Amino acid sequence: METAATDNTPAFQFNKTWEELLDSSEFVQIFLSDVLEEYIVKQRWYAGKASKLKYIELAEFFKIQQKGEVYYGLILEVNFVEAFYQHYFLPIAFVTDDNFAQHDRILPIEINNQRGYIIDAANLEAFRKLVFERIATADPIDTTKVQYHKSHGFENKSYESSRFMGLEQSNTSLVYNEKYVLKFFRRIFADKNPDYEMSRFLSEKKGFRNTPSYLGSINLVDSENSNITIGLMQEMIANEGDSWDYMLKELHKVFSNLEYKSIDIESLPNIDLYQRLSIENIPPQIIDWAGLNLFLKVQTLAKRTAEMHIALGSEFEETAFTPEHYNGDYEVWLKNKMLYQFQNRLNTVENNMHKLDGLALDLAKEFLDKKNSIRKRFVDFDWTKLKGERIRIHGDYHLGQVLVENNDFYILDFEGEPESTIRDRKVKQPPLKDVAGLFRSFHYAIYATIFNNKDSYPSSQNNLFKGGEILYRYITGLFLGTYVTLTQNANLNLGYNQERIFILKYCLLEKAIYELGYELNSRPKWAVIPLKGISNIINH
Repeated sequence: METAATDNTPAFQFNKTWEELLDSSEFVQIFLSDVLEEYIVKQRWYAGKASKLKYIELAEFFKIQQKGEVYYGLILEVNFVEAFYQHYFLPIAFVTDDNFAQHDRILPIEINNQRGYIIDAANLEAFRKLVFERIATADPIDTTKVQYHKSHGFENKSYESSRFMGLEQSNTSLVYNEKYVLKFFRRIFADKNPDYEMSRFLSEKKGFRNTPSYLGSINLVDSENSNITIGLMQEMIANEGDSWDYMLKELHKVFSNLEYKSIDIESLPNIDLYQRLSIENIPPQIIDWAGLNLFLKVQTLAKRTAEMHIALGSEFEETAFTPEHYNGDYEVWLKNKMLYQFQNRLNTVENNMHKLDGLALDLAKEFLDKKNSIRKRFVDFDWTKLKGERIRIHGDYHLGQVLVENNDFYILDFEGEPESTIRDRKVKQPPLKDVAGLFRSFHYAIYATIFNNKDSYPSSQNNLFKGGEILYRYITGLFLGTYVTLTQNANLNLGYNQERIFILKYCLLEKAIYELGYELNSRPKWAVIPLKGISNIINH
């Protein structure tokens, strides 16, 4: 039955119809062991590249169908030698046209004397159309295994066109009618995806306008009765790109101004970190150097962030979103997480000192010298002294998650921190954790601009770092001033002033230590950025 594959001979032949194929244990075994292992490790969305794949099991399969047209959704359990596993969603289709999907074939096969290929169904327009129509015609209450849902904003829509959105890492996004985006989650969890929950809550329940509107979804109820999110349909935001690219362009102008406007970094007025500022508090020399436009944009982004948190913190019915005070369970969870991560990063620094030089090496030595006091900072979290509240937050908030359009900002991707479990991503956290994520992103953007353009600016790198640190203080001070005023006026409880600064520094330290592992493993030259962030906090 199995034959050597040539261009004309399929590798596998089965006397089954396509609709019966997955009931064949022989097919499933061959497909999982001989074929999929090789295919899956090459996929951009596969997150197990750092581990050694042991075997793949078919955890679940289901039909995605309409009027006799049938595709399969597979839930694959990928088991690793290191004794853990991950689940992935793969929709498959059978095509007989030899010209089709030449780069995305999973398997040449003959089914019931019909030769063709099994491919990832997302490549097939007929499949994309079917999924769109299933969402567009969804019943209000769907009790079947594969549950399609549509919002009120998705009434009377008909299919016109579809295409891939482009290069993505962890998911596959399809653009429909150049107006809507359907995101297929590839790595999946036995629970509702936070991106689906947060998107639906913010746009349907709270009317928050600065995130793409929720339009529909596909959820699977699996054999253990877990509700698994497979797809999320949202409005497509016309945009000029993300805030990371936008900031890099703006900051390049700022650093170019040092020479153009003959600015002496040493004579620029400086301030303490974490001061709350309004635009009126920013000295004329700083406005002259960086430009008013940059600060106005930072102010708008602070407003949108505050509005997102006010919406997330204003729920009193749906328990997944009601604010909560700090308690002992949260403290234990947080300390365990932080100490585990800190020890992991400590080992990474010790093993990678040979890759560092100059300022990065000095800062790494300081990090190791002060490791006990850093660890003590994480342990010194006493919930009984905190008066603020925890809410559901974005969880992975940085400039790359925010689109720019018409002098405004739109917040995307509520999936949470990639290294965290699905349960950890849904833990209610201080809203200032998102603010800390954005502050670290500003810090990165400043240093990335210096690294990426080191021959464009005549000042020494260390002098540019000095200027960058001054600019960082004004950007974050203005953000904090705008954000705190708005959240306080809306009665979102961030705690008293000292508490806010304690939480912000705690979260900034956590973020910078999280980043340190990534930089040392993949681009040691950039390790100076999180190391400088850590130094700022432990010496402040």
